[in-house]
Amino acid sequence: MAHEDQSHPETVTVEISGCSKDDARLVFEALNTCFASDRGDDEVPQQLHESRPMVWLGSYEVADTERTGCPPVHLRSSVQADVQGGYWAVDRFRHTLDSMFTVEETSAASGDQERDLHLRLESR
Repeated sequence: MAHEDQSHPETVTVEISGCSKDDARLVFEALNTCFASDRGDDEVPQQLHESRPMVWLGSYEVADTERTGCPPVHLRSSVQADVQGGYWAVDRFRHTLDSMFTVEETSAASGDQERDLHLRLESR
C-alpha cells in the first residue's frame, strides 16, 4: 500500500468494537468512501457469538487524496474505534473522522514513530 519513497507511514489500522455489526458496517462503508482499504465492499462484519464482544479490523491508506465526499454517518449507538499508525497518518485519519462523526478521544498513547488513539464515535 505505502509507497517506498514516502517520508512518513501512510497506513492506519482501525479496530471497531463496542457496537452492533450494523453500526460497524456503517463505519467501514463510510471509511471505504474516503480511503483505500484492505476491506472489500462486499466484506460485512459478522456477529459470530451472541454474548461475546466482537472486534472488527481494517487498514486504510490515507495518502489517497483523490477521494472526496466523506458524509456524516448516522449510527444507532456509539462505536469504539482504536486507531494506530504513524503520526501524520493518524492525524489525517482523525481529521476525516471529525467530518463524519462526533469524535471523543478517550485515550491516546504516543511512541517514537507511532500513535494510538482510542475514540468514541457517535452520529453528528
